[in-house]
Amino acid sequence: MSEEKDYVAIFKALADETRLEIVKMLAQQAQCPCHILQAFDISQPTLSYHIKVLCEAGIIEGKRQGAVMECRVNPEKIRALKLLFKNIEQTLENNINTSITKGND
Repeated sequence: MSEEKDYVAIFKALADETRLEIVKMLAQQAQCPCHILQAFDISQPTLSYHIKVLCEAGIIEGKRQGAVMECRVNPEKIRALKLLFKNIEQTLENNINTSITKGND
Protein backbone atom coordinates (compact mmCIF):
# COMPACT_ATOMS: atom_id res chain seq x y z
CA MET A 1 0.00 0.00 0.00
CA SER A 2 1.31 3.45 -0.85
CA GLU A 3 2.07 6.00 1.84
CA GLU A 4 -0.78 8.24 0.63
CA LYS A 5 -3.26 5.37 0.85
CA ASP A 6 -2.02 4.64 4.37
CA TYR A 7 -2.69 8.24 5.37
CA VAL A 8 -6.13 8.20 3.75
CA ALA A 9 -7.05 5.05 5.69
CA ILE A 10 -5.85 6.63 8.93
CA PHE A 11 -7.77 9.87 8.38
CA LYS A 12 -10.93 7.98 7.41
CA ALA A 13 -10.65 5.90 10.57
CA LEU A 14 -10.11 8.98 12.74
CA ALA A 15 -12.96 10.90 11.09
CA ASP A 16 -15.43 9.12 13.36
CA GLU A 17 -15.90 10.70 16.81
CA THR A 18 -16.17 7.37 18.61
CA ARG A 19 -13.01 6.00 17.01
CA LEU A 20 -11.14 9.20 17.80
CA GLU A 21 -12.24 8.91 21.44
CA ILE A 22 -11.13 5.26 21.51
CA VAL A 23 -7.67 6.28 20.26
CA LYS A 24 -7.47 9.03 22.88
CA MET A 25 -8.38 6.50 25.59
CA LEU A 26 -5.81 3.99 24.38
CA ALA A 27 -3.13 6.68 24.17
CA GLN A 28 -3.44 6.97 27.94
CA GLN A 29 -3.27 3.22 28.55
CA ALA A 30 -3.68 -0.09 26.73
CA GLN A 31 -7.07 -1.58 27.51
CA CYS A 32 -9.29 -4.57 27.01
CA PRO A 33 -12.24 -3.88 24.67
CA CYS A 34 -14.59 -4.71 27.55
CA HIS A 35 -13.22 -1.68 29.44
CA ILE A 36 -13.46 0.51 26.36
CA LEU A 37 -17.08 -0.56 25.92
CA GLN A 38 -17.98 0.76 29.38
CA ALA A 39 -17.04 4.29 28.30
CA PHE A 40 -19.48 4.38 25.38
CA ASP A 41 -23.20 3.95 24.83
CA ILE A 42 -22.71 1.44 22.00
CA SER A 43 -23.17 -2.29 21.55
CA GLN A 44 -20.33 -4.79 21.64
CA PRO A 45 -20.65 -5.52 17.87
CA THR A 46 -20.42 -1.77 17.16
CA LEU A 47 -17.28 -1.50 19.30
CA SER A 48 -15.82 -4.52 17.51
CA TYR A 49 -16.42 -2.77 14.19
CA HIS A 50 -14.70 0.42 15.40
CA ILE A 51 -11.73 -1.57 16.68
CA LYS A 52 -11.53 -3.46 13.39
CA VAL A 53 -11.44 -0.18 11.41
CA LEU A 54 -8.72 1.24 13.68
CA CYS A 55 -6.68 -1.98 13.45
CA GLU A 56 -6.98 -2.15 9.66
CA ALA A 57 -5.74 1.44 9.45
CA GLY A 58 -2.86 0.45 11.71
CA ILE A 59 -3.69 3.05 14.35
CA ILE A 60 -4.22 0.50 17.09
CA GLU A 61 -2.95 -3.01 17.63
CA GLY A 62 -4.62 -5.87 19.40
CA LYS A 63 -2.62 -8.33 21.44
CA ARG A 64 -3.93 -11.44 23.13
CA GLN A 65 -2.97 -11.96 26.76
CA GLY A 66 -4.35 -15.45 27.28
CA ALA A 67 -8.10 -15.21 26.81
CA VAL A 68 -8.07 -11.42 27.05
CA MET A 69 -7.48 -9.08 24.13
CA GLU A 70 -5.57 -5.88 24.87
CA CYS A 71 -5.69 -2.92 22.50
CA ARG A 72 -3.03 -0.23 22.32
CA VAL A 73 -2.09 2.67 20.09
CA ASN A 74 0.52 1.88 17.45
CA PRO A 75 3.28 4.44 18.13
CA GLU A 76 4.75 4.00 14.64
CA LYS A 77 1.55 5.30 13.00
CA ILE A 78 1.41 8.24 15.39
CA ARG A 79 5.03 9.10 14.54
CA ALA A 80 4.21 8.81 10.83
CA LEU A 81 1.31 11.26 11.24
CA LYS A 82 3.51 13.61 13.22
CA LEU A 83 6.13 13.50 10.45
CA LEU A 84 3.48 14.15 7.79
CA PHE A 85 2.30 17.28 9.59
CA LYS A 86 5.87 18.37 10.26
CA ASN A 87 6.62 18.09 6.53
CA ILE A 88 3.48 20.04 5.65
CA GLU A 89 4.40 22.71 8.19
CA GLN A 90 7.94 22.95 6.78
CA THR A 91 6.60 23.29 3.24
CA LEU A 92 4.28 26.09 4.34
CA GLU A 93 7.11 27.89 6.12
CA ASN A 94 9.34 27.57 3.04
CA ASN A 95 6.57 28.96 0.84
CA ILE A 96 6.01 31.88 3.21
CA ASN A 97 9.73 32.63 3.34
CA THR A 98 9.98 32.42 -0.44
CA SER A 99 7.03 34.80 -0.82
CA ILE A 100 8.58 37.26 1.63
CA THR A 101 11.95 37.10 -0.13
CA LYS A 102 10.33 37.66 -3.54
CA GLY A 103 8.35 40.56 -2.10
CA ASN A 104 11.55 42.23 -0.90
CA ASP A 105 13.19 42.08 -4.33
